[in-house]
Amino acid sequence: MSAPRTSTTVINDPEIVAEVRAVFDRYEAALTGNDVPVLEELFWNAPQTTRYGVGENLYGWQAISAFRRARQTGPFKRTLHNTVITTYGRDFATANTEYLRQGHDRPGRETKTLMRTADGWRIVSAHVSLLGETV
Repeated sequence: MSAPRTSTTVINDPEIVAEVRAVFDRYEAALTGNDVPVLEELFWNAPQTTRYGVGENLYGWQAISAFRRARQTGPFKRTLHNTVITTYGRDFATANTEYLRQGHDRPGRETKTLMRTADGWRIVSAHVSLLGETV
């Protein structure tokens, strides 16, 4: 069975999905291991890059890098659920997942938009949010 097409764009070519999954897994390992250099590498180094976090809105790679370097978070564990990676052609993808961080009772959601660059796949936009009310 071939991947679906929209006009000439192949959706979820298995080869491209595997490439993006490898980047997704590398990012997850870097995030939970607090490997800041890898986290910085995987974001597109450009002023157009965005990251909306639970408590911050970051515009541009420099702001994202400064945020990562200032955080005092050490390694942590979390469980991922309902991860969906969708590729659109050979150079654009989204990765969405739900998570529960160990020691926290509020589940979260995370979205990454990725683009193939001359340096490989890079996150061009990310969004992290928590579900449920804060009391």
